[in-house]
Parts: sequence; structure tokens; C-alpha cells
Amino acid sequence: MGLELEYVDGQTPLDEDEKECLLIKAITTRGELDEFEQQNIEQAVQWTLMRSFKQIEIFTEPFIKEVHKKMYGDVWTWAGEFRKTNKNTGMDKWQVSVELKTLLDDTIFWITKKLYEPDEIAVRFKHRLVSIHCFPNGNGRHSRLMADIIIENIFKQPVFTWGAGDIVHIGEMRKKYLVGIKTADKGDYKPLIIFARS
Repeated sequence: MGLELEYVDGQTPLDEDEKECLLIKAITTRGELDEFEQQNIEQAVQWTLMRSFKQIEIFTEPFIKEVHKKMYGDVWTWAGEFRKTNKNTGMDKWQVSVELKTLLDDTIFWITKKLYEPDEIAVRFKHRLVSIHCFPNGNGRHSRLMADIIIENIFKQPVFTWGAGDIVHIGEMRKKYLVGIKTADKGDYKPLIIFARS
């Protein structure tokens, strides 16, 4: 029996080839997958808390990939590797590296020129990163951890709470989060920043 997944609004379906890359073959349900991914993510968060990162390290493609691998490397063989297929969201697969480089350069510019407040810089980065959709899956959680790394290491401020609830599964918190994302898609980052700090 293979991995059967149901998706909620805003989640990106995995291709069959991507599902085949599951490292723990005993996983067959979304609940089991979520549990193993969450354990892996918690290890990645601990890794980020045990060391500090410099700006020159954070805003690089290898670091973006390393964070994703730390988050999902115990569960998926493709963890930390850019997607090889197009998805229902995000850039064309061939544009991922170029768009990411542009985002990294833009963010360094925002920081250097102090164009936005720290929270807005981190949330703008998160929003652009998730819209590029670098990886087969886990882009939302990855982009939130990246925003936390930026706000803590670059600006020496507390990490975001992201509504302090479950925004992976369907519910009120997820609805508020998706409203923030959709509003940011139109250029208004305020609701997403407020949600990030709520």
C-alpha cells in the first residue's frame, strides 16, 4: 500500500514520483506523515537555536537548501533539493534558482538600505520565498522558519509566533494565515505581519 494523501486548501500535491522518495515506507497516512515530519522539523528548529548565523551565510542558495534538508531529510530523499516538476503554485521549475537569487539580493538591499521595518523584511522574504516554491513540498513551513532565522539572527528580535496555533491543518488559524498570504499577494503585507506576531 502506497502513501495516500488528502490535501487542504493551500497545500501542494506531491507527484507520484515524489511520493516514492519517502524514506520511511511504513508511513501510509497523512497523520503518520505529519507526525514524522513534525519530529524532523523540531530537530531543525533546535539546530537553528543552537547556533547563530551571519547574513552572508543566510542569504545563499546552499543555506536555503540546508534548512529544508534539516527540516525534512529524515523523511524525504528530495529534502533540500529544488523541485524538478511544476506545481499548482510557484515559478516554473527552471526559474527557481534565478528567482531565489533575485530574492536573496533584494533582501540584502532592503536590509542595507533599511527600506522596511525588521518584521516586514522577514515577512516579505517569507512571502516571496513561498511564492517561488523551491521544493516539492514543505515550502510554507520552510519559509516560516527562514523568517524566524532572519528576525532572530539579523535583527536580534524574538521569532514569530505565526498565530501560535496549527496552520498546517484546516481550521481558523490556517484560514487567517491564508488570508494574510493572499493579501500579501496583492502587495499589502500588514495582515500577514500582524498574523506572524499574533
